[in-house]
Amino acid sequence: VFINVTSDKCYENEDYIGEFKEKDRLGGCDPYSSSKAGSELVTQAYRDSFFSGRESNFEGKSLASVRAGNVIGGGDWQVDRLIPDCIRSLISKKPIDIRNPSSVRPWQHVLDPLCGYLILASKMSDEPGKYCEAWNFGPEDQSMMTVSKITDLIINNWGDGSWENKFAEGAPYEANTLKLDITKATNLLEWRPVWGIDKAVEATVEWYKY
Repeated sequence: VFINVTSDKCYENEDYIGEFKEKDRLGGCDPYSSSKAGSELVTQAYRDSFFSGRESNFEGKSLASVRAGNVIGGGDWQVDRLIPDCIRSLISKKPIDIRNPSSVRPWQHVLDPLCGYLILASKMSDEPGKYCEAWNFGPEDQSMMTVSKITDLIINNWGDGSWENKFAEGAPYEANTLKLDITKATNLLEWRPVWGIDKAVEATVEWYKY
């Protein structure tokens, strides 16, 4: 069983206000998104060429790709990611710089998509070939919120702090809205996100505090 974890950024997003489905067009206006779309296309090519049942050498083997929403959780210290940037500013008691406060993202705690990946892997192992597709793993609608709102939640859970709007004209392109349709995973895998945004942020901030 092989599962390629890419990103919800793999979809060609021209500020589409709906929810992306697995069969929607792939692409990207920035290098990061394009690289994720490219990884998806390579996965699809290998799946169609070698995991379709035509090649006996790959019989009993399964290949799928998964696209999660904006994953948060303790242990992430990457630069230019919202949660780590917030925590660094809060620790140093400086205002948090927010580049795109009105951007909407599908926030979710890392344990939710990981649970989905494990369910998918188990089913792929039990029935090789049946689940060799692309899958979305995202939050419920109420967890899809703006960057400014989730920053406020982080500050509230931390106990103090503030943020400043640092939007700049001419900054690298970033889609304003990104939402995922998780109907396929909920129906065929019987998976659902367990933690809402309040619990996800609470658990994440608690990790950084202690």
